[in-house]
Amino acid sequence: LTPQGLPMDASKKVDLKIIIIGALGVGKTSLLHQYVHKTFYEDYRTTLGASILTKVLAVDSTPLKLQIWDTGGQERFRSMVSTFYKGSDACMLAFDVTDRESFEALDNWRDDFLDKVIPREQDFPMVVLGNKIDLSDRQVPKETASAWCKEKDIPYFEVSAKNNINVAEAFETLAKQALTTYKGIFESYLTDSIKLTPNDKPKQSCC
Repeated sequence: LTPQGLPMDASKKVDLKIIIIGALGVGKTSLLHQYVHKTFYEDYRTTLGASILTKVLAVDSTPLKLQIWDTGGQERFRSMVSTFYKGSDACMLAFDVTDRESFEALDNWRDDFLDKVIPREQDFPMVVLGNKIDLSDRQVPKETASAWCKEKDIPYFEVSAKNNINVAEAFETLAKQALTTYKGIFESYLTDSIKLTPNDKPKQSCC
């Protein structure tokens, strides 16, 4: 990993897999296109299975390559979508603030994801996005969504894929969480490796 403050080195790039999940029609594809391409994607065709877009950015001087998986929200794709969870470094849960049912489904989406991510970690990098705040027929108050997220200790963002409100901030917060977790696992792995070879120390210090 690139130490903070040093110039970015492309050879030190960290690859992270981010997956976006949530009910049908909440705007997952639009959010992804707004973040990656800075355009509002107004194609209402359902995502079948998953599609992948990549984004390169720097977080704390570390170059990241985000592989962002956009998944289908239809119930009949649920078992297929869950096969894409494996290897994820972070998860974005999305709902539509004008669709109460999409918000109420968050519990199931989150539980399904955590059940299939091994090892199961309650503090797995995750954010929640309440999309379509540009629309007037809101059904989910900000306070309700915030309370649900606070109870589960997940950052909450009110976003609009159409008007590009808070989209980059949400993705970058998640990327920062994922990088912190990645560094922690990496450092823990190195520490464990050192602990496993205590007999090496006398050999290194002799002569």
